[in-house]
Amino acid sequence: MGLWHARALVGGALIVAMAGAQAQAFPDFTGIVEKNAPAVVHVEAKTTGAAKKARGGPGGQQDDQEELLRRFFGMPGAPMQPRASTSLGSGFIISPDGYVLTNDHVVDDADEVKIRLQDRRTFTAKVVGKDPQYDIALLKIDGSALPAVTIGDSRAVKRGQWALAIGSPFGLDATVTHGIISAVGRNLGSGDQPYTSFIQTDVPINRGNSGGPLFNLQGQVIGVNSQIYSTSGGYQGLSFSIPIDVAMNVVQQIKEKGFVSRGMLGVTVQPVDQFVKNLDLADANGALVAQVTPGSGADKAGLKQGDVILAFNGTPITQSADLPPLVGITRPGSVAKVDILRDHKKQTVEVKVGELPRDKNALAAAAGGDDDAGGGSAAALGMAVQDIDAQARTELGLKAGEGVVVSRITGGGAASAGLQAGDVILMVNQKRVGSAAAFRDAVKGIKQGDTAMLLVRREDSTRFVGVTVPSDR
Repeated sequence: MGLWHARALVGGALIVAMAGAQAQAFPDFTGIVEKNAPAVVHVEAKTTGAAKKARGGPGGQQDDQEELLRRFFGMPGAPMQPRASTSLGSGFIISPDGYVLTNDHVVDDADEVKIRLQDRRTFTAKVVGKDPQYDIALLKIDGSALPAVTIGDSRAVKRGQWALAIGSPFGLDATVTHGIISAVGRNLGSGDQPYTSFIQTDVPINRGNSGGPLFNLQGQVIGVNSQIYSTSGGYQGLSFSIPIDVAMNVVQQIKEKGFVSRGMLGVTVQPVDQFVKNLDLADANGALVAQVTPGSGADKAGLKQGDVILAFNGTPITQSADLPPLVGITRPGSVAKVDILRDHKKQTVEVKVGELPRDKNALAAAAGGDDDAGGGSAAALGMAVQDIDAQARTELGLKAGEGVVVSRITGGGAASAGLQAGDVILMVNQKRVGSAAAFRDAVKGIKQGDTAMLLVRREDSTRFVGVTVPSDR
């Protein structure tokens, strides 16, 4: 019994000592809050003429809410009939003369925007400009000598660092929450802000925090709180902030020209993962070029389908989603150095960056010809292909001797890979094919269990598809 008590006392002393050490290391946020809270504002956006369009967040109902990346402001549910509505969010003053930064989705479609400071002063704000792609809006209120935040450097942010948020969750002004940086350069994919590499944190963020600042321990703003991932609509440990470097780039462009330009390389890319073996790569890092836009900077620089982009202006590309944010923030007209892998050899190509169009162009698709089911390895892939006649080739924008069309899916690997009749196959294992006969030659030697790397065009999209020959044929 005595021995048990002794061990308990020793263990208790250790716990107290450890707790004391942790307490000393835990940061004191009071200075950051006292200095910066006055510059954090409450945003109230009123829509008086029509219902606010739902934009994939808590401002609107979605069919499958468990898989949504939810923005977190405003009132749930889009009204069925036009009526007045009010959305609540946060923002922060970036200069003493009254410029305020918030999210685009906070003020989207608003007829009137009100800003309330911590000292209860209320201003009517003018929307100077906004950019939905980056989800940033710049507002202006009439004032002078207003409290303003200090802008930090989001490029210096590292995982594990402390972070602090101030905002108005559920309309509760000047609410402070803290956590750590969970990840940097987090890309959420093409469906949601593809040109933004987010700062991910576990800072508790909820509806109404949208547009508020994320601070580092030096009291500098490093991000604009924008999104959460949630199955319930509330905070569940995954919060995403737009890097302040990106936000301030938007601010500068809006001030200078009233809109935001984004760089364009002129390529469509996809993950390398499935084709590591085909490309004889050591790992799955990089972005696989599936399509090159004719006349673009990439086209003029000689980039080709099948190239693997390894780095952009010295920044390594770990996954294909890393590339769009880097290119998007690059000034149009500048020259970028692109490191690529082609035919197992690394090389650097200089590409003049174009400007991303603000409107998308649709491409037409058509095909025809005599059916040729192929045979042997071609049949093993589970498809029949045919030549493309001259008229269809013109409508598709294809060159002479370029591509074959899938006439039928017979099962097997093609069906599993999602190929469809009407798809155009441009390459097989990085070898271009322009006829059914060339396709049969290209697939010779493919055995059970092998994966063929096909470059496939469907409507206006071109990407590599892996088609595996079933082993149980």
